[in-house]
Amino acid sequence: MIEARHLRVLRAVAATGSFSAAARELGCTQPAVSQQMKVLEASVGTPLLIRTSREMRLTQAGEVLVRHATGILSGLTAAEEEVAAIAGLRAGRVRLVSFPSGSSTLVPAALAALRAAHPGTRVSLVDAEPPRSVEMLRDGDCDVALAFRYDSVHDDSTAGAAEEWGDLVVRPLLSDRLVGLLPEGHRLAGADTVSIADLADESWIAGCPRCRHQLVEACGKAGFTPRIDFATDDYPAVIGLVGAGLGVAFLPELAMESVLPKAARTVTVEPAVRREIVALTLPDLARVPAVAATLDQLERAAAR
Repeated sequence: MIEARHLRVLRAVAATGSFSAAARELGCTQPAVSQQMKVLEASVGTPLLIRTSREMRLTQAGEVLVRHATGILSGLTAAEEEVAAIAGLRAGRVRLVSFPSGSSTLVPAALAALRAAHPGTRVSLVDAEPPRSVEMLRDGDCDVALAFRYDSVHDDSTAGAAEEWGDLVVRPLLSDRLVGLLPEGHRLAGADTVSIADLADESWIAGCPRCRHQLVEACGKAGFTPRIDFATDDYPAVIGLVGAGLGVAFLPELAMESVLPKAARTVTVEPAVRREIVALTLPDLARVPAVAATLDQLERAAAR
């Protein structure tokens, strides 16, 4: 195997014409240069230098290797500088995937702070709900996944969420409570607190599959099965449907932060239903400076 240090020695010998001159240029001893040249010749299996009492010159193989050495060493230097820039957060790339309400609330503040602190770091963003976002992380399609899980989960789509994340680095961000969303003319729209059981006869508007399951489970605990007339992953669409008087809904507080409800009112629902918002990454990726900085900024954004 040809090593970069040996190529540097060969190039110095070719440029200076002797072991002693090459040693002075490299800041080492003449025997060290001679030894490294012997190792290099043994590695390539052919002589690289012709030594006489009058001169030292390259063999044809030596000329070929010196010609390639310049490009190889230049490439290594460029690679070393680029890696150093990434390690020092002067450069780098982070692929972030997030569920929509996280993309509209936590992500903007986090990425703005990241850009201010490390302008050379580039972040791309794609929307995906868990468990798809977690699959993307494991498949190598992203570096950080913003995800959530509910306090209690039982069906195949969500069961064992904690165990499923056992191979990942989990950065807890916040606990997000679900609120009730009612048409402004609803009989309970002015109440401070509403029991889930009080909404048993309502038409419901459900969200993503994981949120839909949680709705069914929460209503089941209250003694009824919700009549779901509409289902959409789009939070503004949910709010629009509720505002039009077509039903009621549960929405995370985080989702309400970036949307101004029209003709709809939020109410506190008891018993409380919460989801845990987390940032996920792989153990090896957690040691990458740009990824670690992104996790830190997401945590700071969640604490505000």
